[in-house]
Amino acid sequence: MIGKFRSGDEIFYGEIENGRVYPQGVIHAGTFELSELRVLPPSSPSKIVCVGLNYQDHAKELSMEIPETPVLFLKPPSAVIGHEDKIIYPASSSRVDYEAELAVVIGKRCKNISAEKAEDVIAGYTCFNDVTARDLQKKDGHWTRAKSFDTFAAFGPYLACPDEMDVADAKISCRLNGEIRQESSTSNLIFDTPYLIEFITEIMTLEVGDVIATGTPSGVGEMQRGDIVEVEIQGIGILRNEVV
Repeated sequence: MIGKFRSGDEIFYGEIENGRVYPQGVIHAGTFELSELRVLPPSSPSKIVCVGLNYQDHAKELSMEIPETPVLFLKPPSAVIGHEDKIIYPASSSRVDYEAELAVVIGKRCKNISAEKAEDVIAGYTCFNDVTARDLQKKDGHWTRAKSFDTFAAFGPYLACPDEMDVADAKISCRLNGEIRQESSTSNLIFDTPYLIEFITEIMTLEVGDVIATGTPSGVGEMQRGDIVEVEIQGIGILRNEVV
């Protein structure tokens, strides 16, 4: 497991083992307790490519047909926050929802990558909360405003390398103030991560650090100011944020 951390003015990646962080590529020697460091978003994406309606159970919940090809939209990098950062409830919305998702972080600049070669360009997997102003999404009829507010792309806390987890069948859940609201498995994905990488890189070049948010399962619901929302994925950990 690898994370991105801040200690004073220094920002670095480190490997996490038994509650300690072993820095990579920094001048000083030594290790840190996790509690000594601020956890940062595990990458700095140039873009966040999101997939809509990509779980069998979510499509059934909405009584919608299974899409023939992935439905894509983008979030801006200005929406990014990390573990324990605050989700800001915008004044222009009266309905803000959580959406727990598995995210793929890209490790190599890539274009036209086949599904068979997809793992070669993956740096790792992490938790993602695709925060959405649901009332604005319905009002606008498209998704850009509703998905793009600052703090609406929470992801982290760490990166699980491709060989550290079974991404084809990992439990995914969302808790609101400790109560489970979403519970599914990545085995319910309509389009899996290799297919998504092939589909997306046929359209656009992905840069190092770019994020693909692979869609949310059933149980999407509303958050209020003061709520604590947690996205947990088996093999990765827990992404926790407070709504303010």
